[in-house]
Amino acid sequence: MRPVADQKLDLRGLPCPLNYVRAKLRLTQLAPGTLLEVWLDGGEPAEQVPESLAVAGYQVEAVEAEGDYYVLQVRA
Repeated sequence: MRPVADQKLDLRGLPCPLNYVRAKLRLTQLAPGTLLEVWLDGGEPAEQVPESLAVAGYQVEAVEAEGDYYVLQVRA
């Protein structure tokens, strides 16, 4: 079971790299340690966004399939 996120961000339907840009922007607005849950489409978004956020220095805690989309949990 996933921990309850402090905030959620639905980026389904948003193409790469806009979904990464929006996720990173939200993370920069949050207090350090805040858990953000991001909903992403499968395929390229679910593969690229977590990887890009990790490279940018964010702590990716989980990426899980949830029906027809993916749930990414990342710490600000």
